[in-house]
Amino acid sequence: MPFDKQYYERFYSNPRTAVITEGENRRRAELIAAAVNYLELPVRTILDAGCGMGLLRKPLLKAFKKAEYVGMEYSEYLCERFGWHHGSVHSWRTSQRFELVVCYDVLQYLNDRDAAKAIANLARWCRGVMYFSALTREDWQENCEQEKTDKVLGLRAGNWYRRQLQKHFDPLGCGMWIKRGAPLLAWEMDKAPRI
Repeated sequence: MPFDKQYYERFYSNPRTAVITEGENRRRAELIAAAVNYLELPVRTILDAGCGMGLLRKPLLKAFKKAEYVGMEYSEYLCERFGWHHGSVHSWRTSQRFELVVCYDVLQYLNDRDAAKAIANLARWCRGVMYFSALTREDWQENCEQEKTDKVLGLRAGNWYRRQLQKHFDPLGCGMWIKRGAPLLAWEMDKAPRI
């Protein structure tokens, strides 16, 4: 898939064909911030893995005023335009660790092997909490506006992601995952059930 200027104009810049709105991004950032604040996790570093146009950057930095935001993106066009780190979530390397990792709407573009590698990388980079979401087979069939969403070959079931994520994280719910071993307290009934 060519993640070029035309792709981002169609799916993000054009209000008639955009897959997401500014309001949705603001609410997503508020959800992330509420969960992180509930866990009393001080956030100094944020990694947005597959950040695209960086639509979560502004609302996340508003919520975490002392944080440094690092955007990593596969699209050479966006890296040149916004100055993001260039790479893919399954192969990018950094020694930096982040209290908050965001990976939203990325892994559905990878095959199973690379998606599993990507989840292992996300776990390596995260030292606190991660927000994770990906278009699943169930979402394609039941939830998304298909005419506004690019059809991705080989969509996986949500439980495939859950099994991979639970190797490294504990589910909190609403897309939030706590890195296993992180010194964070989550009450039993605040956690989502493991599969």
